[in-house]
Amino acid sequence: MSDKTPILELQNVDKSFGPIDVLHNISLKVRAGEVLCLLGDNGAGKSTLIKTLAGVHKPTRGTILMDGQPVEFSGPRDAQEKGISTVHQFGGTFPLMSIGRSFFVGVEPTKGWGPFKVYDRKTANEIAVKAVQDFGITRIDDGDRLVGGLSGGERQSLAIARAVHFGARVLILDEPTAALGVKQAAHVLRIVNEAKRRGLAVVFITHQVMHAMAVGDHFAVLIRGAIAADFRRGEKTREEITDLMAGGETMADLEAQIETYMASHEGHPPPPAQ
Repeated sequence: MSDKTPILELQNVDKSFGPIDVLHNISLKVRAGEVLCLLGDNGAGKSTLIKTLAGVHKPTRGTILMDGQPVEFSGPRDAQEKGISTVHQFGGTFPLMSIGRSFFVGVEPTKGWGPFKVYDRKTANEIAVKAVQDFGITRIDDGDRLVGGLSGGERQSLAIARAVHFGARVLILDEPTAALGVKQAAHVLRIVNEAKRRGLAVVFITHQVMHAMAVGDHFAVLIRGAIAADFRRGEKTREEITDLMAGGETMADLEAQIETYMASHEGHPPPPAQ
């Protein structure tokens, strides 16, 4: 595989729910050591695109490739096993768990043998604290501390460190700075740069242009489920990007209606129009 081959690529991807077209002809690439910023106002179709990248939805048309080879995800676990990890807005951590337990939830290290196996709290805490500190979060030094006592930025950092520890090659960050203050947002942006330095491919979804410009190498603006602009760092000003984003009508109500329908119909999409 060439160093220039994208780790993750979408080619002409559409997503429809019955008669409703939500994503239109999406083509995107993200390479190792690169941050792709996906910009769009609330409801631009970002939620559906994230779920398609993460294996929740299958494309109606088009192709997803990893390392230049077409792939199909049977579900989110399959996508994760192939190296795609999604960190949602509130970090995907568990406030009532300790840092060590939250870091290893579902894959807890054990000690002992057979029926006498027990959770190895010491090992879990040591690994979790080291993983977070390796990302520069030196304030976290006790794995028994409750996640709920961490700041929003620290919770995001914990989730990112966990994803990297468990082998993520593509890191999808869903509005990681949206609910954070200036200091905490800056903290998360430093973590994004560190993930990039380590060679991960990062997809940074946001509607905050300044945060995107601080870390992005490649930018795509999503409007009404379609790519309205695709450009590299330095090719557009902050004002030009903001104007592009403001040009689209949101799809928030449409996506909400689809989610509500599927929730009440055992995950089935709306039927085709008669």
